[in-house]
Amino acid sequence: MTHPRIAMLLAAGLGTRMRPLTGATAKPLLPLGGRTLLDHALDRLAASGVETVVVNAHWHADQLAARLAARSGPPRSVLRRESTLLDTGGGVLAALDLLGADPFFVVNGDSFWLDGPTPALDRVAAAWDPAAADAVLLVHRTFQTQSETGPGDFALDKLGFVRRRGDREIVPYIYAGIQLVAPALLAGLPDGAFSMNLAWDRAIAAGRLRAVVHDGLWFHLSTPADLAAAESTLCAQATADSR
Repeated sequence: MTHPRIAMLLAAGLGTRMRPLTGATAKPLLPLGGRTLLDHALDRLAASGVETVVVNAHWHADQLAARLAARSGPPRSVLRRESTLLDTGGGVLAALDLLGADPFFVVNGDSFWLDGPTPALDRVAAAWDPAAADAVLLVHRTFQTQSETGPGDFALDKLGFVRRRGDREIVPYIYAGIQLVAPALLAGLPDGAFSMNLAWDRAIAAGRLRAVVHDGLWFHLSTPADLAAAESTLCAQATADSR
């Protein structure tokens, strides 16, 4: 088991499917439950013991910088501006000089989840075994997701090792925007823009990608309708909890 003290939060995307809400703001700065998605993610990372978070930025980077500067308390944030979008894998690779040589969390800036009995980040950390895997993903059951998720992303075996969906196959799990990564996952990949899927596929081929199934609520926030549905769910839950 490992307890990362550093993380990367991916906040550089354009949020195209969330338009018009992201026309004038970065997607991680959209509000949900009274706080921005960015703040929710940073708060959860701090609660798990993360001390430093590297945040990449491109679309409305100045707004992200201002929000990070306005926060008080942990975690410490380091903004990495991307003049050209590097995608999910390229962005992490370009930040390895800040992330260091030890395993670190990578969290999507638009991820929003509610923990089950044990915090999701702690469950991912508990599954870490450097002898067996170069990354551990958090996945969620597609049938428990309110929005459209398509045929799913992954299937898992009983030990949590991951395989991709085959042609014309429906698989039960979707990536939930949280992973624990060793720098070895990205070893040998070229600089520039590429998806983290490229690194995952190499790890799958080598039998070195594992996953943990989330046991709380998770929200797939792709469109304005997704965000509105998540807000309604949170309001309903808050009402029920207050009774």
